[in-house]
Amino acid sequence: MNRRDALITVIDALHSEIAALKDNDVRGLERATATKLAGIEAVAAAGTGPAGSDLRELAEEADRLNETCRIYVNLMAANVRRRLQTLTGESGGGYRPVLNAYA
Repeated sequence: MNRRDALITVIDALHSEIAALKDNDVRGLERATATKLAGIEAVAAAGTGPAGSDLRELAEEADRLNETCRIYVNLMAANVRRRLQTLTGESGGGYRPVLNAYA
């Protein structure tokens, strides 16, 4: 697989990851992540040579999509944290000082 095809595989997998994150589809997320990692390994295996503008554009698109995935994951984590704090009756940032820790 050449670098261009491998980057397209990564981009397609990132689209699938975003869709799985939106749908809370754990199995879909696992499949998409495995496909993405295989694509990344294929990009690395294709070597490092000069990249034309088409490869740079594909790499930038993959980077943007990866950033979108990161944002979704961070939002989901913040929602879980907020829900847990609500369930436990904690408010604020979830940080409590430890009193008499060295007594």
